[in-house]
Amino acid sequence: MLTTVQVLAQNNFGDTRTGGLAGPMGLFLILVLGAATVLLIRNMNARLRRLPDRFPGQEPTAPGTEPMDRSVGDPTGGIVTEDSSTDAPNGHQQHREG
Repeated sequence: MLTTVQVLAQNNFGDTRTGGLAGPMGLFLILVLGAATVLLIRNMNARLRRLPDRFPGQEPTAPGTEPMDRSVGDPTGGIVTEDSSTDAPNGHQQHREG
């Protein structure tokens, strides 16, 4: 007959030594992800250093001044070639058969 202390002290979890690969595998994955992050940061820094200070067509602005307003105008220059106003919600003509 088992006493209460013997039942509580009994190992019901099986052999706990068989899953011993989880810790080293987790460490390996963390190291691989860390190395990949370091390499990506170095690559992006090298690419940023290769960029020119100014791109063609970029006007230099003095510090503390606002850049000029560059609002987008009408790309067609006001030329309208076709009226697209219809009663249909998606802009296409509806064909009714009747």
